[in-house]
Amino acid sequence: MNIGLFIIGDEILSGKRQDKHLAKVIELLSARGLSLAWAKYLGDDRELLIREYRDAFERGDLFFSCGGIGATPDDHTRQAVAAALARPLALHPEAAELIWQRVQQMAAEQGTTPERDHPDTLRRMEMGVFPEGAAIIPNPYNRIPGFSIGQAYFVPGFPVMAHPMIEWVLDHRHADLHREVGTRERSMIVQGAMEASLTPLMERIESEFPGIKVFSLPSVDHPQWGRHIELGVKGEAAAMDAAYDALRAGVVQFGAAISTELVR
Repeated sequence: MNIGLFIIGDEILSGKRQDKHLAKVIELLSARGLSLAWAKYLGDDRELLIREYRDAFERGDLFFSCGGIGATPDDHTRQAVAAALARPLALHPEAAELIWQRVQQMAAEQGTTPERDHPDTLRRMEMGVFPEGAAIIPNPYNRIPGFSIGQAYFVPGFPVMAHPMIEWVLDHRHADLHREVGTRERSMIVQGAMEASLTPLMERIESEFPGIKVFSLPSVDHPQWGRHIELGVKGEAAAMDAAYDALRAGVVQFGAAISTELVR
């Protein structure tokens, strides 16, 4: 199953805020033996979001979307998901109760009396308006929930909320996908060769070892190794060692130097 990530917000694309989601989601997945197949940064453009969400739903990917689920004019995620699925929006009763609990908590902290029909309360309730058929994702930070449709999960843009919510999803909704974490890739630092010259070898390894991907990461100014290529394999554990041995033998036969070998 492909796992994807949408990171939503003009503030990310403009540089006003630095993204903290991609690295953390990779970490959370890796700890469970999983990995990202794709990630996309998108601005606060409702039509663009509708197209991207529709495509992801049609592919059947499991994906997370961080940001844009608030109730201000620049938040479009809830509306875009509803449009992508051709579903109406409705106030989720459980979300409404959680939001009301949050309103009561805030009122108690401020020494005021909460009112269900107060304009501020009604605006907060908008954050519980989800596409019809949605399930909630609990938010341990302030109770305001995210939502899910099938295996698509929509959480706030704030890392302090989003990351524990994503972790909850992985452990409570998709524990069946967890795999034992072991060696995921083996690689070598190759010097004295160009990527183009090693491409036939890389293609042969992938052809001979189904389930294995060969990767090549060139560098021209590494502080330790200078100009080099990190060349390696990743994928099915059962085939990884044999594939790596074959790749290494090919590099040696080519006449390139191997200065360091890495296991991750």
